[in-house]
Amino acid sequence: MAHSTDPLADRSAAQHGDPAHDALMERLARAAAGYYRDLTSAAALHGLTMTQAKMLILLRQPLPMRALAGRLACDASNITGLVDRLEARGLVSRHADAADRRIKNVVATEEGREAVRLIRADMRATSAAFARLDEEGRRSLYELLGRLHPEETT
Repeated sequence: MAHSTDPLADRSAAQHGDPAHDALMERLARAAAGYYRDLTSAAALHGLTMTQAKMLILLRQPLPMRALAGRLACDASNITGLVDRLEARGLVSRHADAADRRIKNVVATEEGREAVRLIRADMRATSAAFARLDEEGRRSLYELLGRLHPEETT
């Protein structure tokens, strides 16, 4: 069956019990839940919460505090406390933006990048799940996940 060019019509069909849509939503939710359980356990081994670990993972590049709030889907007022705690442990630092000194960018320190590496190494359930895929399967999964929310892959 061909998809219409009307996104509202496609959304309406999906919301009215399309079994493939429902099954995909459920499978994605289960995969995400497993990933976040694994991340929570691995982060705890390093004295971090899941949210703190997620923040460190997001800091592949410096990010403004407001952008972090958006990516973590939390209120900007929560970011200050999260950054304070990570900064106290030497995992992140704050720097004024060169173009606009009112903006504070958060940067992972070398210790913060090492914490991410260790957390990922301790995510054994996720690593085992990836190991069950052959190289082609991992490449396909990577590509498909990037297509789900392309605005989140940059």
